[in-house]
Amino acid sequence: MPSKETESVSHDDLIVCACGNQEYTDRDAIDAALFRGELHSKWKEFLRCVESEKRADELDLELDDDAIATAVEAFRYEHDLITAEETEAFLASRGLTLDDFTDYFTRHYCASAITEKVLPENIEYVSAPPELREVFTAELILSGELDRLTTELMWRLAARCAEKEVDPETLAAEERSFLDRNKIGPTQLPNWLERLGRDSEWFNEMVTMEAVYRRRCDTLLVPQARQRELATLRLPLTRLETEVIELESRDAAQEALFCVREDGMSMEEVAIEGRYPYRRADFLLEDIPADGQQRFLSVSAGDVLEPVARGDGFELCRIIEKIEPQPDDPSIKLRVDQRLVNRHFSELASKYTERRLGGCIPAE
Repeated sequence: MPSKETESVSHDDLIVCACGNQEYTDRDAIDAALFRGELHSKWKEFLRCVESEKRADELDLELDDDAIATAVEAFRYEHDLITAEETEAFLASRGLTLDDFTDYFTRHYCASAITEKVLPENIEYVSAPPELREVFTAELILSGELDRLTTELMWRLAARCAEKEVDPETLAAEERSFLDRNKIGPTQLPNWLERLGRDSEWFNEMVTMEAVYRRRCDTLLVPQARQRELATLRLPLTRLETEVIELESRDAAQEALFCVREDGMSMEEVAIEGRYPYRRADFLLEDIPADGQQRFLSVSAGDVLEPVARGDGFELCRIIEKIEPQPDDPSIKLRVDQRLVNRHFSELASKYTERRLGGCIPAE
């Protein structure tokens, strides 16, 4: 039985953040995401996992205990939960039990083990029974998604505190956007709110928070700011186009390296001759783990890097092209914008809000 210090709390009492004298629960973070239209894909994927577990029961699928245990250990390592007591305390502080913990990993194992197409029940979040919503909340907590939703709520709360006046036309436009997104008319809104267990006051506050948040984003994401930010991110956002051969030993990797550098063979020719796996891999420098970035800093197109250990074997990598970030590249623009937004709202949230449960606000 949990000690008094780690006694579990219900989800209704699970405080995730505070703004001024007001505290907000996990339900507040989840419902705000629902208002913004950001919950749909997570909900659908959750329903697919639930249906996969049902299908596994129907098929009497034998669970792979080793695979589930490996996933559990990876979770504990990621969250620095060394002992069973630390794991129980982590769960209890989030209103979860060991059964919730086990069910989460079992559900995801079934979702990956069932290869046939699974058609989940087509049920909207607002129409779902409370029991199913509770399981979904556990899903969001254990997947780390609740931390992100809490951050998004804190950013909007902070924007609301920083901006007192809101243009009525902007509010009207935000309300229309919500109705269009949910394919409902103004007369249907009270019923939607009733099913969610919310009222018009909550809805109006969501509309206001989203309006001021978007207005702040509009003032942030201007060409001059993007250009300045891109200049500081030129190196981390450099794109590397590479080709990679997977080899079974260091000797084989060194021999392949010799064939490319000295004999003038192409990487693909070496892979075909030696029957080695070959692939193209394109990535941004910042997506490489920090301890591996150094080897790519001074390379040029055509360079073949020294083999590196990877898993049970080795990899040989050749640089095809090194491309500096371009402002008109949509993927680069998205990263620059996200960096600007993260920095601004992290600073704003630190002034007006306080996180109470897990996670951290993304920095630059």
